[in-house]
Amino acid sequence: MIQQDNALSAAMTEKNHRKRALPDESPLVMNRHEVSEAGHRLNSSQQTMWFRLRTFVAQLFVFMVTAGLSTYGIREMYLVLNTNNITNLQIVFLVLFSINFLWVAFAFSQALLGFLLHLKPRLVKESEIDPSFKTAILLPIYNEDPLRIRATIEAMSADLIATAPGKYAFFILSDTNRANAWIAEEATFLALINKYQPECPVYYRRRHQNSERKAGNIGDWVQRWGGDYEAMIVLDADSIMSAKSMVTLSRRLAAAPGVGLIQTLPTLVFANTLYSRLQQFANQCFGPIYAAGLSAWHGLSSNFWGHNAIIRTRAFAESCHLPILPGKAPFGGHVLSHDFIEAALLRRAGWGVRFDTDIEASFEEAPPSLLDVMIRDRRWCQGNLQHSAFMFARGFSLPTRLHLLSGVMSYLSAIFWLALIMVGLAIAVQAAFIRPEYFANPSLFPTWPVFDSERALSLFVVSMAIVLAPKAFGWFAAMINIPRCLRFGGPILLTLSTLFEMVMSALYAPILMVSQFGVVLSIFRGKDSGWMPQSRDDGALSWIPVMRAHLGHTAFGVVLALTAMLLSKELFYWLLPITIGLMLSIPLSWLSGGARRTKWIKTIGLLRAPEEKKPVHILVELKANLAKMPHLQHMHPFSRLVNNPQLFTWHLAQLPDLDEQKPLFYAPRIIAEWKLEHAESLSQLESWLEPAEVIALLSKADYLQKLQTIGK
Repeated sequence: MIQQDNALSAAMTEKNHRKRALPDESPLVMNRHEVSEAGHRLNSSQQTMWFRLRTFVAQLFVFMVTAGLSTYGIREMYLVLNTNNITNLQIVFLVLFSINFLWVAFAFSQALLGFLLHLKPRLVKESEIDPSFKTAILLPIYNEDPLRIRATIEAMSADLIATAPGKYAFFILSDTNRANAWIAEEATFLALINKYQPECPVYYRRRHQNSERKAGNIGDWVQRWGGDYEAMIVLDADSIMSAKSMVTLSRRLAAAPGVGLIQTLPTLVFANTLYSRLQQFANQCFGPIYAAGLSAWHGLSSNFWGHNAIIRTRAFAESCHLPILPGKAPFGGHVLSHDFIEAALLRRAGWGVRFDTDIEASFEEAPPSLLDVMIRDRRWCQGNLQHSAFMFARGFSLPTRLHLLSGVMSYLSAIFWLALIMVGLAIAVQAAFIRPEYFANPSLFPTWPVFDSERALSLFVVSMAIVLAPKAFGWFAAMINIPRCLRFGGPILLTLSTLFEMVMSALYAPILMVSQFGVVLSIFRGKDSGWMPQSRDDGALSWIPVMRAHLGHTAFGVVLALTAMLLSKELFYWLLPITIGLMLSIPLSWLSGGARRTKWIKTIGLLRAPEEKKPVHILVELKANLAKMPHLQHMHPFSRLVNNPQLFTWHLAQLPDLDEQKPLFYAPRIIAEWKLEHAESLSQLESWLEPAEVIALLSKADYLQKLQTIGK
């Protein structure tokens, strides 16, 4: 066995410390909070009378429209069912319909508010002052493509150096746990470190224990370096923002000392598949309408989407060390969807949380395919359902509770919609095959099982209008804004794109509904989602994995359609908007990914987005950087280190100090140590080791010295 020499390792660490890709630490204390704690009022000096009145009127508008529409819809459905006497099954149907209609009405009311606000010019702009502080830009990454990250940082840092030199610093915060990805990161980022000192330094840190996932990654930075930065802009691996946007965020935070977080509206870009282009078009055409409504009624109790936002570092340190939920996963343990809860904890501590929709050039990318969205939903669903533990906890404001309810309902609604369909089908089966009991109750007159079909048709038309109205609002708002309309390709292409998006989203919606239904059930059965990196490719899959993923959806759609056809032709047509998407789920899913499969859509200009026709400077720079990025050769991490002495030395410098090492007994390390001792060549060692053993060897300086010896 290789004997550990602590003195030698300590000397080696000290020798390489000057090469570390990190500044001196400036820690902040983060005390862990409980689910229920006393709440604090917002700082009244941050809210003008006009702001309070505007927020109150917006909240009243949303409440009144939601209440009015819901009352109408529920009353009409009751009258549809209760022509003579309502049955128990019809009562269940009415309850499910009421829940779903209330939720749709709430979404419509926010879109209507946003549409009305969109029609008027923006008269009041948020206050801005020059900040006296430095802002950190955090990029948490987890087994991502390092070339994409490097291209992004090079584009943003060049923009910042030209706009605000010396005011910003990048921190690449890696939670990567795959050996190949870890060393590829270091090989890629080595050229960035200290390249832009002191105008815009770039730092790199990899955690060797990635506890609490992304929330723990951000928290680790706050507790080690947060004291030197009054603000932090949090990005995702696929995020990019212009210098102007980031400077605006810093200026607005400096002008609002009672605000703890300002969220921007990220715009989806670089979509090259059918599904991502559908999302991109909807985001850029309909998204601003929803966002304007949300921002208006949220006031200073808005939400956090986990990225493309600026946060006051000390406020985050004081408020946002997330509680650990009691019990086991999936409902217990660490909070997965940390962003909603961090916004809730900031607001509970008395800090304002704002949603500024007018900050442009804030971008992210969309999942490339339907299957990628379904995989992401698995993680998001578990995290959102965990929020039920906070909904009725002490100290939270009403808007905060509504945010949490929205997160929970975004997945539970699949249960309610599918249950509504199945109960409706059961009522139809009952009417077709079960002999009615006309005199079930003592009465001189029979009880006829009758529906008011005319009223039902009217209610259906109103319901569809409410569902589709937000898309119509987005289309109209773009049509009357001539420059924006032209960037969508003109009125004809904009109209055709809107109609195409409506049709395709209607086809994909039932597939997602059934998929989310299965996800919710699996979580209720106790299955943990784990933590998988997001797909950043074009999502192209062959037919076999697509068929495997959607065979159940197809079978369910066929059974549903055949059952409806056997009962009545009218019911078959009534359910066709749901069954056709399910029956076609395999080809629809296959078409959703793969840039080449639907290239014709981009060629003819369908689903064109404004940023495609005239992209902003930062996107042009990013594309140029990606085009000239050197190809990262596929290589075992040992070979990559041994063949690059500069990288080898720099890698040693990034390793943690001895007191941060794993405990003495760590099975993969013990086994890897034996294999290292007995391997006759580097290639033999590489073939022997398991992934965890490779990580163990890469994490110890003395092992690496031996590795270098056998590699010669």
